[in-house]
Amino acid sequence: MQLKVLAAMAVGIGLVATLAPSGAASAGGDHHNGQILKLGRQVLPADDGWAASGPGTTGGSAAAKGDIHTVGTRAELIDALGGDNATNRTNATPKIIIVRGTVNGFEGLPGRCADLADPAYSLDAYLAAYDPATWGRVNPSGPLEEARVRSVANQTRYTQINVGPNTTIIGQRGAKLENLTLMVDSAPNVIVRNINFVDAFDCFPAWSPTDGDLGNWNSQFDLMSVRRSENVWVDHNTFTDGDNPDSGQPIHFGRPYQVHDGSLDITHTASLVTVSYNRFVSRDKVMLIGSSNTVGPDVGRLNVTLHHNVFDGTFQRLPRVRFGQVDIYNNYYRLGGDGFSYALGVGVQSAIYAENNYFALADGVATEDLLYDWGGTVITEKGSWVQSSGSRLPRPVSLLGAYNAAHDPDLGADAGWTPTLRHGPVLPTPLVPLAALALAGARL
Repeated sequence: MQLKVLAAMAVGIGLVATLAPSGAASAGGDHHNGQILKLGRQVLPADDGWAASGPGTTGGSAAAKGDIHTVGTRAELIDALGGDNATNRTNATPKIIIVRGTVNGFEGLPGRCADLADPAYSLDAYLAAYDPATWGRVNPSGPLEEARVRSVANQTRYTQINVGPNTTIIGQRGAKLENLTLMVDSAPNVIVRNINFVDAFDCFPAWSPTDGDLGNWNSQFDLMSVRRSENVWVDHNTFTDGDNPDSGQPIHFGRPYQVHDGSLDITHTASLVTVSYNRFVSRDKVMLIGSSNTVGPDVGRLNVTLHHNVFDGTFQRLPRVRFGQVDIYNNYYRLGGDGFSYALGVGVQSAIYAENNYFALADGVATEDLLYDWGGTVITEKGSWVQSSGSRLPRPVSLLGAYNAAHDPDLGADAGWTPTLRHGPVLPTPLVPLAALALAGARL
């Protein structure tokens, strides 16, 4: 068993070793570029989660020499993806894109949000017009709201970078995609690895007065979004808000002015996705799998595997699941903070299979609140360990048992399926922090 565990850890160690410094050559020389290209031609290993289903996930591994690009600007990234951001999502030519340095979504816009705002929009005017004290608790409407919507459309066209099928995007050491959304929509067979995703903020959040008891500000832009796509592998990336945390946002209408949405959302009938060895750091909304409770085309879709990821200081949607068969194993959760809400969201017709996950909890986070019922009925959960605040020793705990003891109605214990697509053995839970913390995330 020990040899099998070491073999499983070696998959992640291989990427770490390849991207680690190795003398002057790794500072950007030919040797380092050769290492990155070798990684760019890697395909998802057999049986490595749902993305290994069907034809498997090969990304741009078959790219011809002329379709291998190194990019360091927004313009270069769009050009490498096909040349036109409006149509790149249909460019199915196999391609490998190596990201160096920082690619910023606001490149070429010195005024950033001001350059994208519709002439009829300003935040000051919006706050004055839709203050609940005078407007009431109804959704904003009229010319000013219409101007906000046009402003969002301007930002979407500029900071949403569209990816086509048969693409691998891989970062050199320290590569960042900042202030943009990487959109994989109707684009099967995509691989994204070793990228630091930083602060995809919404310049024009919407006020939703009926969202919750007090209303909420809602933003549109994820760091990465997968929609209407199959066979997508997201591996060894880091997702953060950088130096623009939610805690630094102002309060408007008595609610936090939320400029961030998800880290990695998988929605709109997407399926066959593997999310492995990533870090999600100090974020509120992390991963939404399925965007609507409406029974329809999502049924039988949204099948996702999460393994060996680190959720560090994250507050909710770790993930929140609707409809899909979602395999969640060997992930490390380090949870706490005033904004913490829940870890695993059991949504409508969801079938979560959670095995051998490790939870380190700060003050104020109770084991019975790690699950949340969003309209689901069942979850298979086993092998969980919890290390509570003030305790040096973790212990095996049934998250489901703790939840059912504290909440009504109970959730059932059988999600109705057993995962078969796993590359290598499942680690014993006490080893998960060691493996995940050592191996997960982009290599900085």
